[in-house]
Amino acid sequence: MKKLLSIILAGMMLAASALVFSSCGKDEGGKTSDTGNGEKKDAIIVQTNAFFAPFEYYDGTEIVGVDVDVMNKVGEKLGRKIEFTNVDFQAIVDNVAAGKVCDCGAAGITITPDRSEKVDFSTPYYTSVQYVIWSEDAEMNTVDDKYVLWDDLAGKKIGVQTDTTGNIFVDGEINATEDNEDYGYNGVLLDKGATLVNFDNAQLAADAVRANQIDVVVIDELPAQFITDKNDGFKCLPLYYAGKDGEEDTPTTEDYAICVTKGNDELLKAINEVLADMMKKDDNGENEIDRLLMKHMGLEG
Repeated sequence: MKKLLSIILAGMMLAASALVFSSCGKDEGGKTSDTGNGEKKDAIIVQTNAFFAPFEYYDGTEIVGVDVDVMNKVGEKLGRKIEFTNVDFQAIVDNVAAGKVCDCGAAGITITPDRSEKVDFSTPYYTSVQYVIWSEDAEMNTVDDKYVLWDDLAGKKIGVQTDTTGNIFVDGEINATEDNEDYGYNGVLLDKGATLVNFDNAQLAADAVRANQIDVVVIDELPAQFITDKNDGFKCLPLYYAGKDGEEDTPTTEDYAICVTKGNDELLKAINEVLADMMKKDDNGENEIDRLLMKHMGLEG
């Protein structure tokens, strides 16, 4: 979404930016909020996709979740207001990179080389495994009812949330070839009859499974467990690569982080310091991120 702007249009853009900020839920008069002591400070505008529970989801009209709780602590640390805006997931990284309508993105975003060229990432705060969701009435090959192999998705219509890691993985396993410089390897599902179907969010993809429009959904671990727990008629298991030459099968993993506009070192430092505190283990071997996950999954004791 990057555009080259001429100096002649600078004045027009200043006026337009006020409208953009307003549309993102910022206070009237610009990207500022009252700190309570009469001082005006910039609000931190965070873009998310609020259909990725337990990391972000709607509770009524309010966006809540693990990422919201983390960023609220960042706001407290910096003495600044945090404002969350719900957008399409595929827009977040580019919007953060542009630095015009938001300061950072928090949406269970996986660190990838392509994304790292555009934005700065915080330290990882959660390692996820890709999961498969399918109808409990459908047949699915599993390994001892513990996990599903990529090979067993051959011939299936696979639903994903657009631009998520699930989308990236499935696209690669269906389309990657060694002679294509964009990939450089042969996908597990290459020429195996599998097809990829994109959806705006994982719940819509799950609804398509229920309607027999697709066979499975590939999505991150906790959203998969959340959907399966909140909706009858689904099963889910981790997605693994089959080991070669006697090696063990391995899970499809990824690391989540919060992304910020490149050069916004103050915000990145504050996020990393908050995450460091929240990731300290207690005597039970848990940390605050673990407890927030349990809370937003509805599994608190």
